Amino acid sequence: MLSETVKTLVVTLALVPALATAIPLVRKTDWWIRLFDFPRLQVAVIGVAALAIYPWVFEYSVVDYTVLTAAFAATLWQLHWILPYTPLAKKQVMTARKTVPQERVRLLVANVLTPNRRAPDLLHLIEKADPDVVLTLESDAWWEQQLTALEPRYPYCLKCPLNNLYGMHLYSRLELVDPEIRYLVEKDIPSMHAELVLRSGHRLELHCLHPVPPSPTQNETSAERDAELLIVGRAVGQGNRSVIVTGDLNDVAWSRTTRLFRKISGLLDPRIGRGLFSTFHAEYPFLRWPLDHLFHSDDFTLVSIRRLPYFGSDHFPILIELQHEPRAEPHQQAPSADAEDRRRMHEKINAVAHTPL
Repeated sequence: MLSETVKTLVVTLALVPALATAIPLVRKTDWWIRLFDFPRLQVAVIGVAALAIYPWVFEYSVVDYTVLTAAFAATLWQLHWILPYTPLAKKQVMTARKTVPQERVRLLVANVLTPNRRAPDLLHLIEKADPDVVLTLESDAWWEQQLTALEPRYPYCLKCPLNNLYGMHLYSRLELVDPEIRYLVEKDIPSMHAELVLRSGHRLELHCLHPVPPSPTQNETSAERDAELLIVGRAVGQGNRSVIVTGDLNDVAWSRTTRLFRKISGLLDPRIGRGLFSTFHAEYPFLRWPLDHLFHSDDFTLVSIRRLPYFGSDHFPILIELQHEPRAEPHQQAPSADAEDRRRMHEKINAVAHTPL
C-alpha cells in the first residue's frame, strides 16, 4: 500500500510540469490560463525533482514511459523560456566600459504596496542608492505625504495618488519636459510619460506603466494589460528616439505579450544574459518572478542592475543605471517584428477601447 501511494505521488508530481506547460500554450487571455506564464522557473524545479525521483518507482510500463517523457519534455520547455535570463545566455545589452557621468541615468522603481507603512525604510534605500529618477507604484495620498521628503533633492515631480492600488509618483533630479498622466486603456489606471533630459542635454522618452494583471479579483482576462503594453510599444516603435519604458508591468519577462512588446517597440532587456532579478513576491522565495521591468532603446549600455533589499512591500525595488552610448547601436541587436507580430499587436489593441498615445 505504501509503495502504491508513493508511486501515485511521484506520478502526480511528474504530471504537474506537463499540465502547467500545456495550459499556457492555449492562446486565450483568461486569467487562469495566463497565470501559468508566471511560474516557469518553479515548474522547471518541480520537473527536475520529478525526473530525479522517478527512476526509484519506474516499472517499464507504457504509463511510466509516457509520464516520464511528458515530464522531461515539459521541463526542457520551461527551461527554454528561462535560459535567456541566466548568465548562460549572451547579454543583449553591452556593459558600459567608459565612465561618462553626464550621459548616465540611474532609476529606482519600487512598488510600495499601498498598506505598507515602512516609508522610512524606502527613503533610506533611496538615499543610499542615490538614483536620478524614482518611480513609486501603488502610492496613495499617505505615501505621497511621506515622499515629500524627496522633493528638495528631486525638484521635478509628477504625482497621481490613488487608493485603488494603482497610484503612481515620479520624482527626478533631471529635468522632466512636458510630463503628463495618461489613461490609455482603463479610466482609473494611470501611466506617466515625459521627456527626460540627461546632464549632457540629450533627451529621451520616459514611459512609466502599471497595468492591471489578469486575476479573479481584478480583470478576468489579460486583454487590458496586453493592450496597454502594446499601445506604448507601438508608439515607441514608430519613432527613432532614445526611450526607456519601466514600471510594474504585471507580466513576466518571458511571456508572449512581453516578448511581443519588445519586438514591436524594438527595445532591449538588460536582464537577458545576466539574471532574473525577480522582484515579486518579496516574502515568498519559491513564488517569486520578475514583475518590475526596464526596457530601453539600443543607444544605451548598462552600467549596473541590482535588486534592492526588502522594505515591507510585496515587491523588492530594482535599481538600474544606463549610459547613453550611441556607438553601441550597431553592436546591440534590437528585436524586430514581422507581419504576424503586427497582426497580433493590432488584434490585441483593437480588442479593448483605448486612447492613442
